[in-house]
Amino acid sequence: MTHRFHPEILREYDIRGRVGDTLTEADAYAVGRGFATRVRRAGGRRVAVGYDGRTHSPMLEAALVAGLAAGGVDVVRVGLGPSPMLYYAAATLEVDGGVQVTGSHNPAEDNGFKLVLHGDSFFGDDVLDLARLAEAGDWTEGTGTVTTADVRDLYVGRLLAGYVGGHYRIGWDAGNGAAGEVIRALTAELPGEHHLLFCDIDGTFPNHHPDPTVERNLAHLKALVAEKRLDFGLAFDGDGDRIGAVDAQGRVLWGDEILSLLVAPLLAELPGSTIVADVKSSDALYERIAALGGTALMWRTGHSEIKTKMKEVGAPLAGELSGHIFFGHEYYGFDDALYAAVRLIRAVHLSGRSLTDLRAELSPRCATPEWRVAVPEARKTAIVAAVAARLADTDARVDTTDGVRVATDDGWWLMRASNTQAALTLRAEARDAAGLTRLVAAIDAQLAENGVRRGE
Repeated sequence: MTHRFHPEILREYDIRGRVGDTLTEADAYAVGRGFATRVRRAGGRRVAVGYDGRTHSPMLEAALVAGLAAGGVDVVRVGLGPSPMLYYAAATLEVDGGVQVTGSHNPAEDNGFKLVLHGDSFFGDDVLDLARLAEAGDWTEGTGTVTTADVRDLYVGRLLAGYVGGHYRIGWDAGNGAAGEVIRALTAELPGEHHLLFCDIDGTFPNHHPDPTVERNLAHLKALVAEKRLDFGLAFDGDGDRIGAVDAQGRVLWGDEILSLLVAPLLAELPGSTIVADVKSSDALYERIAALGGTALMWRTGHSEIKTKMKEVGAPLAGELSGHIFFGHEYYGFDDALYAAVRLIRAVHLSGRSLTDLRAELSPRCATPEWRVAVPEARKTAIVAAVAARLADTDARVDTTDGVRVATDDGWWLMRASNTQAALTLRAEARDAAGLTRLVAAIDAQLAENGVRRGE
């Protein structure tokens, strides 16, 4: 038996596609067979499986479980919940790996799989290897057992372990995503006053799209904070691994700003520590880490990339502009937006200030949103390489950690090939509006050299 995956679903960080089009039940079974093969050949025998609230997740989970069992792996089903709950199960149960069926923050018709093997992210060449095994039919055989484990209460208890915080009035927006029930259970145990939005899990996302990196998706949370005069609000993506926040004035804190607030108590406890952040994060974050006595390490964007680098250098904390926050200190090293919420409350409490005051003290920024410009899949990497080659012949200050990040007297701009779409990812940040205009003009000039127009 062999199987061929649609090439578009084999992403850098995971497997993700449109259900019924590029992603099918047969694909889920083949993922199970291939991952079982990798687990067994690495000396493992047991895998935890969870799934998110999308309408097709139960179907894909069942096919995945069937494939794992047919590959000779014992499966522990942990059921419906956020991706971090599956990561927690993989870290604490006697298993050798884990798979979460999730479309993350993608549109409702999308779905996919996030995988962990022996505590490490399973990405890049590992994902491509699943395709190779499927096309060759090079799968292990066996009859694995299937059991269930209810880990939600244990997970919530772990989120609460060592909690430090005052009696804050907080809004929580689950966006009808997979974290809804865990948020209900968590806030029932936290001190303070908690106002919940859209915690009923609904894979059609009837209220707004669950992506807290897009400001319009925070409109309900901003309105709640204003109406109830709350101290701040927290928002989560579709599978609960990315966090967003707004202060009492409704101002957004992006992922790198949240990380900036988490850095202070961490470096007070662990002076000189290395903090990892992605290339899309603000210079203000890197400057703050240095000012607080830490070592800032810029790394490639992507939750799997950051987790791997964090483990490699022994960093106690890491994060991305997108709201993935990773905790190695007092936790397991994976990205968990619910734990990030608990740690943010702790940071506010330890500061003795309000979140609004803390945000006001962060260095102001004048930045573009993250722009994505569609280009053919086959061209995106070549365009970035061509830009890097042109810049190498100038005196430009270029960092090629992930694409090209160019520093100027105005600030910096970034161009990189998206790992999840046939697109270029663009971003710029300056000290003032005039500087930002110049940075954007530099981006547009480089795009034009390759026959690409950014558009509006």
